[in-house]
Amino acid sequence: MQIKSDTEGMALALEWAAKGMYITAPNPRIGCVIVRDGAVIGAGHTQPAGQAHAEIQALRDAQARGNDVRGATAYVTLEPCSHYGRTPPCSNALVQAGLGRVVAAMVDPNPLVAGRGLAQLEAAGIDVASGVLAEEAHELNIGFFRRMRHGRPWVRLKTAASLDGATALDDGESQWITSAQARADGHAWRARASAILTGIGTVRQDDPQLTARGVDTPLQPRRVIVDSRLDIDPGARILRGEPCWIVAAVAGTAKEAALRAAGHEVIVLPNAAGKVDLPALMLELGRREINELHVEAGARLNASLVREGCVDELLVYLAPSLVGPGQGMFALPPLARLADKRQLRFHGVAQVGPDLRILARFAHDHAE
Repeated sequence: MQIKSDTEGMALALEWAAKGMYITAPNPRIGCVIVRDGAVIGAGHTQPAGQAHAEIQALRDAQARGNDVRGATAYVTLEPCSHYGRTPPCSNALVQAGLGRVVAAMVDPNPLVAGRGLAQLEAAGIDVASGVLAEEAHELNIGFFRRMRHGRPWVRLKTAASLDGATALDDGESQWITSAQARADGHAWRARASAILTGIGTVRQDDPQLTARGVDTPLQPRRVIVDSRLDIDPGARILRGEPCWIVAAVAGTAKEAALRAAGHEVIVLPNAAGKVDLPALMLELGRREINELHVEAGARLNASLVREGCVDELLVYLAPSLVGPGQGMFALPPLARLADKRQLRFHGVAQVGPDLRILARFAHDHAE
């Protein structure tokens, strides 16, 4: 294909970045294409942590194809790193390769980079530019940017309901309100997250596995369970497979010792009311390099997360059906005034099978 503009070059780099959707965490999903005279002569995307970044992959691809990159233009979906982390700096490699121009979608918010990569390239005589398709690049790594800037993950709360807002009957029956297509789509959203969070109520009622299934992903999200009193049944399905992080408000119990002996980690974060301190949990998950947190919980924990300002985005699947009285999405208290309502804005609406998928973001999600 012929690249006729910076926008086209960056759009292709974003396509390459998306190929790393499920493998790069905790690193961002980055794509790079190298162009000479409108022709793509190398391309790549970031590999799993500790392996090559997108720029290195693109340079290797160009070399394998016998292409000379000297004087060519590289389109990268994030400013090339300029520090030694798990891998050497990509900015050094681009300078040594003799690129003529580097176009970045965004400046890296990582304090270890934050403009230094582009400055190094410019100091080496390479023409640099940034800000091309920045919004699209931001969306692809929204969790990484949230963690770099605020120390916590981007929190996406998923729920599925009938058109009249019921997630289950009063007795808990919920399989299935939405369609197989919506459930498959939900697994894809699970797979892109670094961790999945639920509460002890959901574990007791549904006995979920909370794994990403039907998605070609080599990594499973870490499973996080909010369980203030450590009431979890040791035989719960969620405790099988990879170890879980269980977040409690009590410490020193026999149950804690048993869970630790089984390989799970118990994180004790009590608040003044004897419950789990949810804002503190978000910061702890950020410290543990969780970029995107996917929540699938019951109405009470959903409401607590919303009340504490811990949720950035709702992922809602609505089925074209009416259920009548039943369990709701959020057990929020009644408002005294309509003016006190929590405001969101629609970010995306799509039909998935017979159902609607709505992405809505809270008004506190200001420009990053």
